[in-house]
Amino acid sequence: MQIFSVGGAIRDALLHQAVKDKDWVVVGATPEQMTQQGYQTVGKDFPVFLHPQTREEYALARTERKTAPGYKGFTVHASPEVTLEEDLARRDLTINTLALPEAHSGMLAQAHNETANGAFAKVFTAHGIDPYGGLKDLQSKTLRHVTTAFREDPVRILRVARFAARFPEFSIAPETLNLMQEMVDAGEVEHLVPERVWQELAKGLMTVKPSRMFEVLKDCGALKVLLPEVNALWGVPQRAEYHPEIDTGVHLMMVLDMSAQLNASLPVRVACLMHDLGKGNTPQAEWPRHIGHEQRSAKLLKQVCERLRIPVECKELSDVVAREHGNIHRSQDLNAASLMRLLERCDAIRKPERWPDILLACECDARGRLGFENTVYAPAQRLQEVLRAALSVITSDIAAQAQKQGLMGPAIGEKIHEARVRAIDQFKV
Repeated sequence: MQIFSVGGAIRDALLHQAVKDKDWVVVGATPEQMTQQGYQTVGKDFPVFLHPQTREEYALARTERKTAPGYKGFTVHASPEVTLEEDLARRDLTINTLALPEAHSGMLAQAHNETANGAFAKVFTAHGIDPYGGLKDLQSKTLRHVTTAFREDPVRILRVARFAARFPEFSIAPETLNLMQEMVDAGEVEHLVPERVWQELAKGLMTVKPSRMFEVLKDCGALKVLLPEVNALWGVPQRAEYHPEIDTGVHLMMVLDMSAQLNASLPVRVACLMHDLGKGNTPQAEWPRHIGHEQRSAKLLKQVCERLRIPVECKELSDVVAREHGNIHRSQDLNAASLMRLLERCDAIRKPERWPDILLACECDARGRLGFENTVYAPAQRLQEVLRAALSVITSDIAAQAQKQGLMGPAIGEKIHEARVRAIDQFKV
């Protein structure tokens, strides 16, 4: 029985990055041998075990054979006869096929340290296993598929796009991009299940350059299948006085990258992705004339969230931002009553903890424009103060006084609303 550290741990260590997850492959063992040594079985589709002490995952070396469309259409074969090279061959990219015997993997945890990294590189040079040229592609910053078996799993299209966003300095090998385009043309992407699409999109949104993921998906044709509402934004002109970049799709990519620059949470980044969907090239006949693009965005993002089963937290924040970002941008022109109505529409009184996220998404939108990247977003601080003013009203006192006057229910609510408007008006002065 031989054990090897494989994939992302080796890749990240050689890139001077902290190793977060370690993957281990066991060659020459049976499930019975693993359980006899104290490993706990966790795999359903193929033999994966938890180490008795570290609780890290150890998978038996395996091969896969395509049996049906989509990413689940595989037959997995794991046995002591499967070699390490055969196991690595089923992986997506060459930079993820690097391996190191367990006996020489002790430095992985410290490899992001510059001194330790140099030592780890020497260890890998002496003992590393690289059957598919992964080290060369790592050094040349190239994302390249391992074998043509890549085409058998459409999730790999999303993974390549995600890696391109995580490592924006890497280029995609032309032959790999061509293969991704062929997979899209063959209809493989249409077989992806919503949960897996969302999982990869969420990871891509949280990278250092999320725009790259969507640009890669657009280049290979997958975006128009997975997110046609987003794909429709390219080629749609913006008002030049507000958007020097002109194109709505380009603007969206700048907004996403601004969300990464400002270290926004996932719900904020999803809201950034969804905020302008209503500007897409949707036939006008489908929309009543009185519905503006904010309302259209809200309707389209509901479709996307339901289709991809996006978490409620992301959906609700996106809905508010899609409907109200224009009003928030123009909030300096609103009077106290209008500001109070804005807070109510955003549910900021009931959920004040969400208000900063709403404002951050709007800031990303405002600064995601050519020449505006380093500007101060004035509405953010001001609207934080507006909410504080509204929340400073002691509602229990107002309710008690109203009840003494014989008022009940909605009438009390109206009194509280009027008090909050006065508090905002005093703040404005």
